[in-house]
Amino acid sequence: MSLRSQQFPFGHPHRGVLAPALGTRMHFPRRWRGWIAVTVALLALTGCSSVGDSSKGKLVIATTVSPLTNIVANIAGSNADVTGIVPEGTNSHTFEPAPQVAELLARADLVFVNGLKLEDPTLELAKSNLKSGASIVELGTTVLPENQWIYDFSFPKSEGKPNPHLWTSPLFALKYAEVVRDTLVQKDPKHADDYKSNFTKYAAQLNALANALRADTATLAPASRTLLTYHDAYAYFARDFGWKVIGAVQPKNFEDPTPVEVARLIDQVRANKVKVIFGSEVFPSNVLAEIGRATGAKYEESLRDDDLPGAPGATEHSLVGLLRYDYRTMITGLGGTATNLDALDVANTVTDTATYPQ
Repeated sequence: MSLRSQQFPFGHPHRGVLAPALGTRMHFPRRWRGWIAVTVALLALTGCSSVGDSSKGKLVIATTVSPLTNIVANIAGSNADVTGIVPEGTNSHTFEPAPQVAELLARADLVFVNGLKLEDPTLELAKSNLKSGASIVELGTTVLPENQWIYDFSFPKSEGKPNPHLWTSPLFALKYAEVVRDTLVQKDPKHADDYKSNFTKYAAQLNALANALRADTATLAPASRTLLTYHDAYAYFARDFGWKVIGAVQPKNFEDPTPVEVARLIDQVRANKVKVIFGSEVFPSNVLAEIGRATGAKYEESLRDDDLPGAPGATEHSLVGLLRYDYRTMITGLGGTATNLDALDVANTVTDTATYPQ
């Protein structure tokens, strides 16, 4: 697992961190108080500037994982300063925000989170530091009724945490974009036409992605549309587009499975004649390689669920770019063709000026 900037998403304290705005009252867990005292002292020395500036007349928006940041950026355009919190390449399920994140949350006009128990520490921090008139929007919780929640090996019902990865289906990414549009129109009505126009362009791109996915999926026999993954991030995509997830290697505690569970997965791969086992670039797994050797299945380790391809500013650094990469990898790996996905324009539909922690 990559640990890039997990503890310092806005910079190491010796390289400059965010200072609390004057007059801002913030609340932190007790365990952070010593760290905060050191951080504040360092801020006095570094004199670093804040991220975003409401004095510019723009909305200040905080988001969590990069797919959400990218959706918001494509709808907000130049009318907002959008800043992500969870560094790309980090395990978002176990991520705990550093104390300086509270400064951003205390200034934000809007905080967009996925919800569905994905980012509870960040959500708790946001609720504790929300300024008057600001709003927190849980996108996943808003668009997915509880009777449609999916539980699975990585997210068992007994734990009460449903699979939160709705954005890996373009149909749910579109629903997220609709909620973002409506929220921005309500919060900033003077730019309502911009938000609606940006949404129209973005919705067309997401619909084109869905159509390309359907067309290229059709090049696979139904029996071949089968996924065994390390981290189960594709349950809603599978339900929406006629795929079958037969299992996930990573259990609920995000550790490697037991030998008994590995043996069961080996039997499952053989019984289902799985050609490819799909791993995650965030969760390198010797277990999947072992299962591949035992069954003859190919181990493909490059899928990503919330780490956008390329660096910020690159053409492929977009949610559409991420999903195109994953779908193409799945389909071609299992013997299909990705002609329609290859032809897709994955560039952001507006200039993306959001901040993505690395």
